[in-house]
Amino acid sequence: MGFRCLPEALGLPLALPIVETPRKAVPAKGPTGDIHGLTMKSIRISQLLEDHDYDLRLVLVAGRTGLPRTVVSSRIQKPGLALAGFTEHLHPHRVQVFGNTEISYLATLPEQRQVEALAQLFSEEELACVVVTKDLEIPQALVSACEGAGLALMKTPLLSSEFIMRVQTFLEEALTESSSLHGVLMDVFGVGILLLGKSGIGKSEIALDLVMRAHRLVADDIVDVTRRKGAVYGAGNPVIKHHMEIRGLGIINIKDLFGVAAVREQKKIELVIELQEWDPHQEYDRLGVEDRHLQIVGVDIPLSVVPVRPGRNMATIIEVAARNQLLKLQGHHSAREFAERLNRAIAEGAMRRTLGEEVE
Repeated sequence: MGFRCLPEALGLPLALPIVETPRKAVPAKGPTGDIHGLTMKSIRISQLLEDHDYDLRLVLVAGRTGLPRTVVSSRIQKPGLALAGFTEHLHPHRVQVFGNTEISYLATLPEQRQVEALAQLFSEEELACVVVTKDLEIPQALVSACEGAGLALMKTPLLSSEFIMRVQTFLEEALTESSSLHGVLMDVFGVGILLLGKSGIGKSEIALDLVMRAHRLVADDIVDVTRRKGAVYGAGNPVIKHHMEIRGLGIINIKDLFGVAAVREQKKIELVIELQEWDPHQEYDRLGVEDRHLQIVGVDIPLSVVPVRPGRNMATIIEVAARNQLLKLQGHHSAREFAERLNRAIAEGAMRRTLGEEVE
């Protein structure tokens, strides 16, 4: 099965319909609504225990029945004053970190008061789990309270600050909003450019031409996109990563042919270029004064629609688009600056004509 069959097999649209409005982003819609398939994720507490990539070093102490509970936020919470009864700002479904402050405070309380404080804490909201850091000695009252509440209790030798940093990174990666779409993602002059267009319009051939010009391939045909901290990142689908299908040649491995410098694992998407077949009856943007955007996983990405026809050097056009986007990021908008100069020239010409008529 060629790459061309994969998007259809995975239920992805073959072309993204674009909704364009000047200076305003509108989500693109398909036959089933939001074609970008935004996915809000959650993870089970058991996945924290199974992690090896982020070196969380978690060990389960009690509350095995709480492992199926889910986390839906990357925000971490230290209970602090909640142990003293102030639970107003206690948030559900978050990892609760007990560090030296919390454990030391519990140690100052009589055993019965420990039981009461923990019972109140665990009854207020449905917490995700409890993690004791720095391999601190865990009070028996905390073990019993977690077991009774069906709340997973884990420990780690990491300091609280180090553990919070690692687990937040883990959760941000695991919970990020994601989708998959049909297109080609390239790194051109450091700008992440997503090429869209119907199947067979020449996206892969253009990408190959760009690779020959020392630019880098990120993904061909299926682009996995995720939103992180207000930006959209694209990566290749693990099944076909670094591969490309060229009609007449078949499937080729860009990494093997051109070396590791010709590919990237992921790239921030900073510009979308939709390729359209040239239509002599359609009016295309010839000035570029008005900015257009496409919304991908809730983020507005600058959009350009480029017509394709024989004789147009698409690789060069895309390189120029990348350079132009870099200028815009630096505050230079060539089309608007040209329009302003033109308007000034027209105004000055009209004024000279008016003055000439008055002299006559």
